[in-house]
Amino acid sequence: MTDLLSAPVLDAQLVADLVPLAARAAGLADAARSPHTRRAYARAWSGFEQWAGARGLVALPATPETLALYLTDRATAVSVATIEQELAAIVDAHRAADVACPTDSRDLQLVWKGIRRTYGQPPVGKAPLGVLELARMVAAVGDGPSGVRDRALLLLGFAGALRRSELVAVDVEDLVPNPDGYALQIRRSKTDAEGTGQKIGIPNGRRIETCPVRAVRAWLALAGIERGAVFRPVTRYGAIGSERLHDRAVAEILKRAAHAIGLDASVFSGHSLRAGLATEAVRAGVSERAIMAQTRHKSVVAFRGYVRTGSLFLENPAAALL
Repeated sequence: MTDLLSAPVLDAQLVADLVPLAARAAGLADAARSPHTRRAYARAWSGFEQWAGARGLVALPATPETLALYLTDRATAVSVATIEQELAAIVDAHRAADVACPTDSRDLQLVWKGIRRTYGQPPVGKAPLGVLELARMVAAVGDGPSGVRDRALLLLGFAGALRRSELVAVDVEDLVPNPDGYALQIRRSKTDAEGTGQKIGIPNGRRIETCPVRAVRAWLALAGIERGAVFRPVTRYGAIGSERLHDRAVAEILKRAAHAIGLDASVFSGHSLRAGLATEAVRAGVSERAIMAQTRHKSVVAFRGYVRTGSLFLENPAAALL
């Protein structure tokens, strides 16, 4: 952008006219990544700069030797997955500065491969939430404003196999009622960053106490919410806020409900709702096609890894022989 605006063939008035357009273009370039990714890259790059500076090394452009030493040092402190994220941020900084990227070095690639082989561990996922556990949780949250909200959040998150960010992003306008439940419009998600949008069904539950549609309607009626964010903060005194609930609150609500029924809250996260729906549906014999339509997985391989242990004992050959 700056090269264009400084070109000698442009007169001053033309440059002045283009400045706002260039600023908008820069903003759109920033929007190519989510705010979370931008913050993560900034933290990772800052950490690498500080590490290099403390040892008298140059961070930009970094030599393959410098980066190899950094990766080796980090390998004993953090997970391989974390190092991979940091490496992506370092590569991004070099490309943004239009300088040679140290990851092109074969020697560095060998070091990185050795780190993955030596320190790599299978990811430790949080436990999926089972249907029976969910039913006990929503029965224990209480009937005050926070309990009514938490019941609606847990049941909608489970029924829709929603990610934390998708769950707190739901607006009243996204829930279209019909005789079978709600048609939920998911305007943007992790795998739909461009905002194409996806629609899923939230069916009426067979049991009143675990019906996501009834739970959401009860919360909206109690809170007097007619438009905008469905899930909002509730103070300890029962006052309902006007702002949108933060996605971190999903995990906090789930962990609090798990603790209330005597479960180990540390094994659950916000993703336990999404993983729980997928896992329980597999156990119930629902087809992969139908489950993937609800979870919006595009890859069967990714889906099967996501379900984790849910299908280990379904049609297990050993069960027919032993």
